[in-house]
Amino acid sequence: MPYEVTKVEVWTREIDDRAGSLATALEPLAKAGADLMFMIARRYTHVAGKGVVFVGGLTGPATKAAETAGFKKASGMVGLRVEGPNKPGDAFEVAKLLGGAGISLRGVSASVIGPKYVQIMAFDNAAEADKAAKLLSGGGKGK
Repeated sequence: MPYEVTKVEVWTREIDDRAGSLATALEPLAKAGADLMFMIARRYTHVAGKGVVFVGGLTGPATKAAETAGFKKASGMVGLRVEGPNKPGDAFEVAKLLGGAGISLRGVSASVIGPKYVQIMAFDNAAEADKAAKLLSGGGKGK
């Protein structure tokens, strides 16, 4: 079954690993009217006291607000938003399909929303993301 696939520009910035740091980073985006497609934040394991936040879906005035707030377009990372049916084993099927096509994921996050789930996938380059998008949207072998 084809998935709904959207290419998404990834923005990132470092944050302090302390209460309120994420809110401080996101405030300028909210004030600029950003309608985020996704947001993922986590602590660094290799740098004590620091973390990172990734956001996607910035457009218009929100891009300038992001730059002013210290966000940068992620270099060497291309994102896809993949929406599919919430059914047991489907995330495995997607991972198997991509792996079988020789596509390596840089990172992935997923969440269920009602009868559907959304995966945010990161790839090291546009070629890998484009190959995955074609495959998952039904334009490639196996779908």
